[in-house]
Amino acid sequence: MSLVKRNIMANFGGNAWAALISLAFIPLYIRFMGIESYGLVGFYATLQGSITMLDMGLSTTLNRELATRSLQKDKAQETRDLVHTLELGYWAMAVLIGLTVLSLAPFFAHHWVQAGQLSTATVQEAITLMGLVITFQWPLSFYSGGLMGLQRQVLLNGINALMATLRGIGAVLILWLVSPTVQAFFIWQLVISVFHTLAVMVFLWRSLPTTGSPGRIQVQLLRRIWRFAAGMTGTSIMGTILRQMDKIILSKLLTLEMFGYYTLAGTVAATLYRFIGPVSSGLFPRLSQLVVIDDQEGIKQLYHRGCQLMSVLILPAAIVVALFSRELLLLWTQNPTIARQTYLLLSLLVVGTALNGLNSLPYALQLAHGWTKLAFYSNVIAVILLVPLIFMLTTRFGVVGAASVWVILNSGYVLITIQIMHRRLLPDEKWHWYVRDVGLPLIVAILTAGLGRFLTSGPMTQPMMLLSLAVISAVTFCATAFATSSTRAWIFALISKAKVAYGN
Repeated sequence: MSLVKRNIMANFGGNAWAALISLAFIPLYIRFMGIESYGLVGFYATLQGSITMLDMGLSTTLNRELATRSLQKDKAQETRDLVHTLELGYWAMAVLIGLTVLSLAPFFAHHWVQAGQLSTATVQEAITLMGLVITFQWPLSFYSGGLMGLQRQVLLNGINALMATLRGIGAVLILWLVSPTVQAFFIWQLVISVFHTLAVMVFLWRSLPTTGSPGRIQVQLLRRIWRFAAGMTGTSIMGTILRQMDKIILSKLLTLEMFGYYTLAGTVAATLYRFIGPVSSGLFPRLSQLVVIDDQEGIKQLYHRGCQLMSVLILPAAIVVALFSRELLLLWTQNPTIARQTYLLLSLLVVGTALNGLNSLPYALQLAHGWTKLAFYSNVIAVILLVPLIFMLTTRFGVVGAASVWVILNSGYVLITIQIMHRRLLPDEKWHWYVRDVGLPLIVAILTAGLGRFLTSGPMTQPMMLLSLAVISAVTFCATAFATSSTRAWIFALISKAKVAYGN
């Protein structure tokens, strides 16, 4: 099995397990703490997501640099020096971010978060703990980017799966046996974050080429990567604004209870990234290497196979969730109120997330070429146009208006930015992407899942609905898989091998 395939499979395994753990325990979190306290968990996710703009592109830069340097055996010491130099800056930023959140905790508690049953003191204590968690969680993306660049993704996913298990099970046990409070929840998050970051840090340093000499601070190394890092910084800032603006606005305008519903819908929709991330993370280092050696045919083949795989993985799941959001939420939470308040938000957010996922490999190809301007300027224009739209639609239509902006944003990327990208990097491959990689599997998935929606429109018991959803999901996935040439060829190859093995 090739290294790329092994990495993708490891990414899927790790992400699938993390998603399963996360989704399995959310109803228990809400049951023990209440939906209002879960709204604070959503505020933490918004805070953490907003702060990612301060990453300055270093995690992606390290990923790309280590991927390309792995082909250059004579730069072992320089590689260790680069990691150490960037590492110190990242930890300094982590401490600064943590102190900033701690100092702003009284402001958020008294003037921003709209608490109902929770006291202001409880909210402030929770936000203070959030600052500590973020301090130790922040460097994790840097070390993870390094391991991914070295293509040690099997190891990384093993660590992440273990920590996700401890994080989820431990939180439930703490809430059940010790204290059903949001403070206890975040104390456990702090403990796990410390161990998680330190574990990935240790394994990154052990995975670097050995030289017999420790890493040294070499500021001059930054001169070679500053253009790419600067481009990534601008892109990251704009992208973070676009991804988090709706949540920032809603955390101010809505009560914690309503914000909790929006957080729940966003968490379920974000599960799609468990399919998106493994493919883009698995292919990005190899794309970077193919760009370095200028293998254009290899780039095209890997790009289209990756895009078709992405379509097969996310389009059936997104469409089934969008069409059956109310039924899924009711089966999952066993709470009609949550299902009624959340289902439309989930349908909109999962569609927007699917469109975002379709753009991920074209974006990875841009980064592999070191081209960050397109993403940056696209995001700048989107911020100028969509931030006022977020305010307007949120004020007029509430959470549904905010969720619809996520669909509008990502539709623009697919319809406009993708065309510009292909014109420069793969000028003859645009229609291949729109028709074969995305268009055909999209149509097949919509028709198949839509037929399932029509056939199950009547009243149904929960066991029968669960069985129906399982069948519809499986049929939609298989139909979409056969609609893409690369996946279809892979299936036929497996059948041929099975026939040969059976014949022998």
